[in-house]
Amino acid sequence: MLDIFLITLAVLALLSIIFEEVTHLNKAKTTLFFGCIAWITLFVAANDVDHQRLIAQELNHNLLEIATLWLFLMSTMTFVAYLNAKGMIQVLVQKLFPQQVSVRMLMILVALFSLVLSAICDNVTATLVSLGLLTTFQLESQMKRRMSVLIIFAVNSGGVALITGDVTTLMIFLAGHVHISQLLVLFIPAAVSVMLLAVLFSLKAEGRVSTTPIKRQYSYIDVLIAVIFLITIILTMVLNILFGIPPVLTFLSGLSVMFLVGTTSRSNKEELQILEYIRQVEFDTLLFFLGILLLVGMLKEIGTLHLLTEVYAKFDPNISNFVTGIGSALLDNVPLTAALLKAEPVLTTPEWLGLTYSVGVGGSLLVIGSAAGIIAMSKVKELTFVAYLKYVPALMLCYTCGYGLTLFLAYEFFG
Repeated sequence: MLDIFLITLAVLALLSIIFEEVTHLNKAKTTLFFGCIAWITLFVAANDVDHQRLIAQELNHNLLEIATLWLFLMSTMTFVAYLNAKGMIQVLVQKLFPQQVSVRMLMILVALFSLVLSAICDNVTATLVSLGLLTTFQLESQMKRRMSVLIIFAVNSGGVALITGDVTTLMIFLAGHVHISQLLVLFIPAAVSVMLLAVLFSLKAEGRVSTTPIKRQYSYIDVLIAVIFLITIILTMVLNILFGIPPVLTFLSGLSVMFLVGTTSRSNKEELQILEYIRQVEFDTLLFFLGILLLVGMLKEIGTLHLLTEVYAKFDPNISNFVTGIGSALLDNVPLTAALLKAEPVLTTPEWLGLTYSVGVGGSLLVIGSAAGIIAMSKVKELTFVAYLKYVPALMLCYTCGYGLTLFLAYEFFG
């Protein structure tokens, strides 16, 4: 009876994620509620003190994993919140994009920009900035919709190669299944698949468009903090590869440098404002991950995840990974990845890289399959669930090509 009740809680949490747009209940609140109730139930139903102590150990282990993920994301999001508020990202956009450009070239430039930006920033920020870029150009409805779909695919693809870009990539890395140097290989299939989609979408694109430059004021300190952010990203990779230093430690160090720079160069009032950027971090996202990981940890505790491993193991891992990626278009990729990691399937490095690519990019196949898609649907009125379906064949082709190239390179270098 206990297992049935706990699994019901997990199913209700999953349904609350799927039907968030219908119920208007924030998925962060619902998943956190069900996750906490599940662990409280485990403690209440424990047979004796020893059993309670065992559950407490598992909970502490689960919370340690969550804390590592939280602190890393909080660090990156604080940097991005500051740079976004100061207009530094918009300035970068103005520098990179010409004032007059052909629609075909704009398609290629937008794809590249979204791809690279999403590797550095979280998907939400990358999507918002890229969609904001579109609004500065006078585009017809069909072309705007097509470019929005391209942005969704590019944002989800760019995140797979760096732990700063996608949560599922970070989760697989923190679990110790792939190294940063191995993940960097994924940028090749990600870039190839995005460029393929950009070429397909630009075949019938004609004409030229122009934009009006926006003047933004920024100080030398804003530029310095942008440089600190880039150096932190580079050092995160280098120090992890050379000395095995956890990325969360490097990023927290970078964040502390940002605060120290703020202390030495600003008045007390302005320094307080720099610290306030932590409050601009999207805590809804962090609370959602907390709730999901609590639920997945509970499912492991009661042994339910063994069933997932059995189903997953019935097929060749490369096929299972491909299908898992398609599944992430229907189910949120975070709980899907968390469940697979907790189930602990035995995979080789190329198979882990295949899973990293598939769960990161597969959500692009449906507009509801990723945070980027949900945001784009809410920001671009031309983009609806039904309108998105006409692009599924092209997206499926590019996803398949990217996955195939991932396996080829992974087995070539690490097989």
